[in-house]
Amino acid sequence: MSTVGTRFDEVVLGGVVRQGWWLVVDDEDGPGLVVAGPFGDRDEAVWAAEDLEDGPAGVEPVYGVRRADGLLRRRSSPQDRAWWSFLGEQVDRLPEGWDADLDDEHPLPGLVVEVVGVLAEAGLSLYDPTGADGELGGVCLTPETALDGVVVGWRQHDRMSLEQLHGAAADALVQQVMNRALAEVLTVRGFAVEPLGGACVVREGEPEPVE
Repeated sequence: MSTVGTRFDEVVLGGVVRQGWWLVVDDEDGPGLVVAGPFGDRDEAVWAAEDLEDGPAGVEPVYGVRRADGLLRRRSSPQDRAWWSFLGEQVDRLPEGWDADLDDEHPLPGLVVEVVGVLAEAGLSLYDPTGADGELGGVCLTPETALDGVVVGWRQHDRMSLEQLHGAAADALVQQVMNRALAEVLTVRGFAVEPLGGACVVREGEPEPVE
C-alpha cells in the first residue's frame, strides 16, 4: 500500500524495505499479520489505518521487521529506544549508590523506574542538583526502603526557592500547589499516594478487582 524512502531506522533485504512501521492485525499467539506498510513513522501509519477501506478489524500500527511469510517480528522502534535512553538519564539523576544494598528481587528499583516514567510522560523531569541546569528545579525523588516506597516532592527554580524574588509567601503557595499536583498525577496513574509533610510517599497501587 505504501512505499517510503529508506531511512536510517529501516532495513533493506533483497532491495525491499522490511523494517519500519506497519499496519498489523495482532495475533495473541504469535506474530501479527501485516496489512500495509512500511510507513515513515507511527503517525503516518495511524493516518493510513484511518483511511483503510474494508480492512480487517483490530488493525494497529506496530514497528518491526516484515518476514517473508507476511508476518511481523516486533522490534523496538527508534522512539522506544529514545524513550528508554531518556528514562535512563532521568534515573541517573538519583543519588549514586541508592540501590547498592538492594538485592535483585527487591521491588523498590522497579517502583522507582515506574514513577520516573509516569512523571516523565507528564512532562516532569527529575531535579538534578549536580547538573548544569540544577537551578531549574524539578521533581525530587528519594527511594526509602524504610517506607517501602518513594518520597516525591517538588523543587522550584532557584529564583523561587533560594532567592525568593517573589517573596516567601509566593514560594510557599507555589510549593504547595506543585506538591499537590505531583500527588494527583501519581494517584491518577494508579499509585498509592500518602501525604508526608509537604511531599508524599508513593507505593504500588492495589490491583484492580476482577469483576
